[in-house]
Amino acid sequence: MISVPMKSSGAVNSQTVMAINQQNIQGPKTSQNVKSLNYMKSNQSSGVTAPSPNNTSISNHTISIKTIPALINPVQKGQKIAIENQGKLSKVYAKLGWNVTNSNCDVDVSAFMLNNSGWVIGDSWFVFYGQETSPDNSTHFSIDNGQDREVITIDFNKLNSNVSKIVFVLTINEALEKHLNFSMLNDAYIRIMNDSNQELVSFKMDEYYSNVTSMMIGEIYQHNGAWKFAAIGNGVAKDLAGLCEYYGVQVI
Repeated sequence: MISVPMKSSGAVNSQTVMAINQQNIQGPKTSQNVKSLNYMKSNQSSGVTAPSPNNTSISNHTISIKTIPALINPVQKGQKIAIENQGKLSKVYAKLGWNVTNSNCDVDVSAFMLNNSGWVIGDSWFVFYGQETSPDNSTHFSIDNGQDREVITIDFNKLNSNVSKIVFVLTINEALEKHLNFSMLNDAYIRIMNDSNQELVSFKMDEYYSNVTSMMIGEIYQHNGAWKFAAIGNGVAKDLAGLCEYYGVQVI
């Protein structure tokens, strides 16, 4: 059981990502969990910066606009592709970016480390801004100050053998309380890079839903002993605490 400042909600059996995506989107629910999680964030926000020539002022706030990097090997939603075509990988970097049209949207990346059944292998097996490193020290969350916004680094040499899938999720902080949703985002993408900073695959979303507050943008998973990438681009009307329940994390 992981000690994060969330309201206790009991264990919920997680399902695979595809099963989750097939569920009907539910209406917004009240939650106190997001507020407590947001207090764990550092003062550095990935969505709001000081004014600059690339920033647009809206409602006395400043929106940071980033140019999308060149996506070399793009795939479409639903497509799956091998990323170990030229031998085994030792490390990959999942680099993610986005832009927002509402200055209240503070977006973050989380990575859930799942077994073959689609459950986390333990309560601490996901990384995000409040828990930057996995228990096996293989997977790390970091803020990027370059082309991208946030990065999940995965070292396959350290990765627990029970982890067969890692799902990358975008969430909007306080989305339920502030009535924020993914129709207020654009340019959301993920690109998987190797240790030489070469792009293996990338996916840019082109569908943004007003009834979605968390988006499963993509995943890497093992198939016949090799790692592959799947472009998902589907979401749910849940906050980060709700996603923890989806994937089987017990929170207190």
